[in-house]
Amino acid sequence: MYGKKVKLRFLFLVLILLSVILSVYLVLQSLRENVVYFQSPSEIKSLRELDKKKIRVGGMVKKQSISINSKEIIFVITDFKNEINVTFSGAVPNLFAEGKGVVAEGFLKDRNYFLATKILAKHDENYMPPEVKDAIGDK
Repeated sequence: MYGKKVKLRFLFLVLILLSVILSVYLVLQSLRENVVYFQSPSEIKSLRELDKKKIRVGGMVKKQSISINSKEIIFVITDFKNEINVTFSGAVPNLFAEGKGVVAEGFLKDRNYFLATKILAKHDENYMPPEVKDAIGDK
């Protein structure tokens, strides 16, 4: 019915289509595994169940909450409605300070305790990430 050339072209097009679909699927799977979601302390308090995945918690560093000892830094992130205690071992950015915006990346231990693996504060003192600004209600 169809010639050999038509069958080969059809097979070639099917293989290309399958290759594109497989490539897109693999890229999306890779992105899903590497996505880290931002949440405010209020969103964490309202979670039904705690996830073991890495997340980001953002808000403002509560005034007079930073405690530094030889191994770790302990501070409180607030969105002016709820708070979460954060523990971090390592060097913090120069702009990390009380009353300033911060995003901590790490793992939730419970609704009130967060173990940070990275502190993100790479902006000047006047800049606030849009997510943090939305979460605290433009204060």
